[in-house]
This record gives sequence, C-alpha cells and structure tokens, in this order.
Amino acid sequence: MKMKMIPKIETLQKITNVGVVAVVRAESAEQAEKIAQACINGGVPAIEITFTVPGAADVIKSLKEKFSKEELIVGAGTVLDSETARIAILAGAEYIVSPCFNLETAKLCNRYQVAYMPGCMTITEIVHAMEAGADIIKVFPGSVYGSSVIKAIKGPLPQAVLMPTGGVSLDNVGQWIKNGCVAVGVGGELTGGAKTGNYDQITETAKQFVSKVKEAREI
Repeated sequence: MKMKMIPKIETLQKITNVGVVAVVRAESAEQAEKIAQACINGGVPAIEITFTVPGAADVIKSLKEKFSKEELIVGAGTVLDSETARIAILAGAEYIVSPCFNLETAKLCNRYQVAYMPGCMTITEIVHAMEAGADIIKVFPGSVYGSSVIKAIKGPLPQAVLMPTGGVSLDNVGQWIKNGCVAVGVGGELTGGAKTGNYDQITETAKQFVSKVKEAREI
C-alpha cells in the first residue's frame, strides 16, 4: 500500500525540486494572474502572491480554481501576522512567506500544517525561527549580503534550510544554489516584463532561471 504524502511535505518538495519561487507584486488581480500564467509556462509553478497585491486573497482563490495542484503551487507573501496568514490559508495558500519572523504566524502554520518561510537577517533570528518550526528560512533582503552570506550561515548552522529573496538575478542565481540554498525567491528580475505587458519575456526568463538552478545543482 502506497503511503500518501503529507500536503506540507509535498509542497516543500515541489518547491525545492524546481528551486525557484516567483514573487508576484502586481498592480491588479488581472495582472497577477497573467504573471502567474507566464511563470507556469516557463516552468516555475511556485507562485507567491504578495499581500501588497490588491485583493490578494481573491487572486489566490482564483488561481486555485484556474490551475490544478499539479500545475501550480500557490503561496502568500508579505504576510506580517497570523490574521493575514489565516485569510491566505482559507483562500487556498499552500505556504506562507513573510519579510520577518512572527511567532504567532509560526504557531498558526504549524497548527494547520502549512509551510512557513519567515524572513531573517541574523543568526539569532534564524535560530529563533527554526526553534519555532519554520520550514525554510527566507534570507531577506539577500541583496544586503550577497550569496557569500549563505556559507557564513551554514558554518555554525549547517542544518538551516535557506532561500534568499532580494538580490537574486540570472547572473548570480547559480552561486546562491551552489553555496547551499534549496531554492531562491525572485521578484522583479523575473516578472519585470509585466510592466510593459511583455508576458512572453517572463516565460523566457523563467525558463532561464530553471535552467541555471539545474545547472548549478549538477556541478
């Protein structure tokens, strides 16, 4: 008899398999959906809808209705508190991403077995988040330190599961992965084409990110 995988574990596995999370900050729900479609077309099924997007919960709900669970892994970003996390989860979010660590959000995500990825900058923050059960530590903003910070963190904390957001580009994504990240979060460097309505560009960029992550893992 084949054992069924726990949904949270399955979500984390899917995200780490592709290695890229598309951080979607859009001006409207319609634009967010177009960006999501373009990313999926480019091989990036992990879509983080930030709660700076107007009607973010409705966007998440709409994406869940539009795409199958095999096509899309949708999460909520810029989640600052447990109240927002609960709204996101009820809308269908499969993982919760924050720019900072919040204990009550960690507890809520643990309660409902939803993956939690809080943003941390210091070793102390990272340890506190890990102790609270955070699944992946979002190294944020990654642009402050650069990819070399991953090896520095991994020195005392080899068990830390890390994903940078901010400062990740096609030029350096391979180094982030080689230094020990399980995945990367990418915003404007991936979704920038939306500003001019060039969604084909987003698809092409997504393909390049996926390719570079795969290449870095094979080295």
